[in-house]
Amino acid sequence: MSLMDRISDLPDTLLLRVLSLLPSAKDVVATMVLSKRWEFLWLSVPRLVFDDQDIVEFGKFSRFVDRYLIVNDAPEIETLHFKLSRRYAAQDIIVWMRAANNFTVDEMIIEIDSSSCASPVILPKFLYTECTMLVTLKLNSVILADFSSPMFFPSLKTLSLLSVRYPDEEFASSLLSYCHVLESLEVEKCRDDNVTLFTVRVPSLKRLVLHTSENRDRDDSDGFVINAPCLEYFNIIDHKGGFCVIENDMPNVVEAYVDVTHSHPRMILGSITSVKRLYLCLSTSKDLYPDDTLVHRLVHLTLCTCDTEWLNLLVSMLRDSPSLRALKLEQYHGLPAHHLRAYWNEPSSVPVCLLSSLETLEWVNYEGTEEEKEVVGFMFRNGSCLKKVTISSKSNDCNKKLEMIKELTWSIRCSPTCQLAFD
Repeated sequence: MSLMDRISDLPDTLLLRVLSLLPSAKDVVATMVLSKRWEFLWLSVPRLVFDDQDIVEFGKFSRFVDRYLIVNDAPEIETLHFKLSRRYAAQDIIVWMRAANNFTVDEMIIEIDSSSCASPVILPKFLYTECTMLVTLKLNSVILADFSSPMFFPSLKTLSLLSVRYPDEEFASSLLSYCHVLESLEVEKCRDDNVTLFTVRVPSLKRLVLHTSENRDRDDSDGFVINAPCLEYFNIIDHKGGFCVIENDMPNVVEAYVDVTHSHPRMILGSITSVKRLYLCLSTSKDLYPDDTLVHRLVHLTLCTCDTEWLNLLVSMLRDSPSLRALKLEQYHGLPAHHLRAYWNEPSSVPVCLLSSLETLEWVNYEGTEEEKEVVGFMFRNGSCLKKVTISSKSNDCNKKLEMIKELTWSIRCSPTCQLAFD
């Protein structure tokens, strides 16, 4: 029996799952010619990706989508994904959405290649009133039409708004207020999105990702306002000099990624003291870190070493993280042309985590500067629980690497139970 025959003997549910993994609906339809067994399977596939790059001639793509949705007899559609690189009339999208309403669609993704489209795609008001079945909605590079009447998303749990243009700030805030069971939100602020202050007040939210696009103009008045007391995962990246106001503590956050050039990031760090895993990269500031902020549950810390003040931040984090078990130091971002040298001031007392909990230290892009050698020496001398130290250098100079190994080997002698790995 051939491999094709063995595959064809699989039950329909498994074959439909295999077809759902194909890149696009056009590929799914093509399987009908494989054999009689496959002739009608494509009509019941629960995951559909319509990519207009598959059908070059303009107009044929719209007809293909229309016909496919009409004949599709899947009991429900898990994912309906549109990848669009050309300009389409609002009526086309309305027809597709209405056809989708004939099914139970859990996830709808509308993704626009803005570099290819002659003008942005404006989504119809139909989206706000008729797509009540959606559990997931992902929009990329679209314009949302103004709509004064109440919107309705009673089942929406996941919302992604990437490079979206809004009628105004009030609309963006109002949109979220109609998502009463929303659990996951991803927002990327882009150039000309008509929103300076993006407000997120969602009591049910558990996961929040906020990014500011690199193509956005630098503006100190740009910012985010957050009220999400149930948040468990928080990710914010903003290199445009904005700010973040958190209206209440977020005591349930267990994982956070904070990469900002805000002048005063104290509010963010003071609101996530329950965090267990933390990535941190902060801009130079004397007001980086709130005093006496005990991050008592933190067990894994990744600290970016690209900024001048990172050594002071390291000391503060070690002091206030008594349960820390794993520390990773990494120069994640490129250094500016006139980067100031970081200075190490050894703490007057040894942080509790070094004496009782820190087990692993990983240092990526170690350069072997005097300050870095002092930090490593301090860790080896005082890290009573250190089990493994992993150092990797970005240098291609073999002699320099050999010198680093000698220095590190000498330093680790005061910590005989610790294993040193050097790349």
